[in-house]
Amino acid sequence: MPIRMPGTARLWAAGLFALTALGAQAADGPVNAGPYVPSPQSVVADMLKIARVGPEDYLIDLGSGDGRIVLTAAQVFGARGFGVEIRDDLVRQANAAARAQGVAGRVHFVKADLFKTDISRATVLTMYLLPDTVNLLRDKLATELRPGTRVISHDYPLGGWDPVEMVHMDLEAKLPISGVTTTLIYLYHVPENVAGRWRAAVPTSVSRDAIELDLQQAYTRLRGEARIGPARVPVGDGRVIGRKLSFTLNAAGKVHTFEGEVDQESARGTVTTEGTRAAWRAIRMTKAD
Repeated sequence: MPIRMPGTARLWAAGLFALTALGAQAADGPVNAGPYVPSPQSVVADMLKIARVGPEDYLIDLGSGDGRIVLTAAQVFGARGFGVEIRDDLVRQANAAARAQGVAGRVHFVKADLFKTDISRATVLTMYLLPDTVNLLRDKLATELRPGTRVISHDYPLGGWDPVEMVHMDLEAKLPISGVTTTLIYLYHVPENVAGRWRAAVPTSVSRDAIELDLQQAYTRLRGEARIGPARVPVGDGRVIGRKLSFTLNAAGKVHTFEGEVDQESARGTVTTEGTRAAWRAIRMTKAD
């Protein structure tokens, strides 16, 4: 039985939109992301269930190998999509399997460099890649995928991203693959870009006047400060998961916990102060460079 645990990743990345030096190197030419290592079929099923894949989804698998993740998504869950693979023989094998299984109208496989593939159409993105490759993809995922897109990674986490869910299980089928039975599945929701300055209308428990928020973002983590009258207050426990935003402000001896939904230009939700909840809303003033 999978054990479900809350995400606790704490690693700060350099910034949401900064390409790493290695990432820039990856963009210079085709990159072989590592040897072909298939996910056991039971793990494939769990990955798709955890991502809650359904007929409305468009799934992209990076490093698709024999195509089993995309094929299962189509056959069992009714999804559409495609797989990206660098090896010709595996691409041919996967496309042949799609035709044989009667799902070639919904899914296909292409030979391509996963770092250069357009992934913007995905509602779900899956990957079983080496840890270095996973982390080279962080900026691509953050900038090309729409906020809220579900990302599933088998065994290796995205550094600096807080998972929505992490599932840990032990499987004998992993022994021939990795030499251990430990299997980890990470679910992420691509964060909205909220970095920049915001003007917020807040309850009088926080301020009698509107406040300004200056937010810096590193993937799912936020920091910055709030200008409350003449005071500048640090933003604490800031997080953005998909379009869900949360942070705290410690002002006038009270902790104010903000939660809400955010899009590119506005945010709204509730703030809790000493057990009392009230509404707040904000509009974006400027985006961060």
